[in-house]
Amino acid sequence: MTARQVALYTFILIALGAGWGITQPFTKIAVSTGLGHFGLVFWQLVIGAALIAVIARVRRMPLPLEPRHIRLYVLLAMIGTILPNSASYQAAVHLPSGILSILLSMIPMWGFPIALALGLDRFSWRRFGGLLIGLMGVMLIVAPGAQVSLSLPIFWILVALGAGAFYAIEGNVVAKWGTQGLNGLQVLFGASLVGALIMLPVMLLSGQWIAPAELVGGAAGWALIASSCIHVIVYASYIWLVGRAGPVFSMQVSYLVTGFGILWAKLILAESYPPAIWAAIALMFVGMYLVQPRRNSGLAVPEPISNTVR
Repeated sequence: MTARQVALYTFILIALGAGWGITQPFTKIAVSTGLGHFGLVFWQLVIGAALIAVIARVRRMPLPLEPRHIRLYVLLAMIGTILPNSASYQAAVHLPSGILSILLSMIPMWGFPIALALGLDRFSWRRFGGLLIGLMGVMLIVAPGAQVSLSLPIFWILVALGAGAFYAIEGNVVAKWGTQGLNGLQVLFGASLVGALIMLPVMLLSGQWIAPAELVGGAAGWALIASSCIHVIVYASYIWLVGRAGPVFSMQVSYLVTGFGILWAKLILAESYPPAIWAAIALMFVGMYLVQPRRNSGLAVPEPISNTVR
């Protein structure tokens, strides 16, 4: 790459990190008024699908609906949005936005043992060390001394970590079995449509229906709409960047998502953290650095296909 290209791609990478990072405070706002998590997941999928439909129309991008494609959409809708985002919305009620950003930085670290289990990579002491250091960061967050001013519930920390594990599973499933020849936006489009169809009866039967008027009638609904739209735009841009700058360069967005998530939480929600949390952030960054694949590595820890809670 030329110096000009490096500068351009770096600027875009920063913009992507800022975009994905701001969705975490928006998630906190979305759950602030008691809107049910199933209803939030449903509308998140509907909004995302509607925006991708516009992009697909402009690009004349078809959506294949053969049985093998529908099976893929169902699988990725479940492990990439429905299960992890339901968990994340519930955890967001009980945890600060910045803490959620820190815990989600475990996604590339969870990707390492999952890749080993699926036979996608060989054991590496370097990456294993990165995983252990990341877990040390988690231990600092849940340690009694770190909770003096935050009173963090350990159960919901585990729930948030579980959401990140689902995203890591999704990335490795795609790496191992592929996307049936579809591009990222087609997969995201199909998974969003199928996911919305799955969540509609779940939302209604659980009594968590959110009327459209309620969605646009307050800050919580608008935060969800903004978060869903930002994700689609940023995800489409991320696909473009991977194609131009390569996956190793593009995956550095993980650091920026975490950093901006904490920054936005401070600016928008006025969150602050004790020293132990900042030490945990430093450990997480070291863990992410160590677990990142080298340029010649086959480890598959790509950005999740359908993750909208960043």
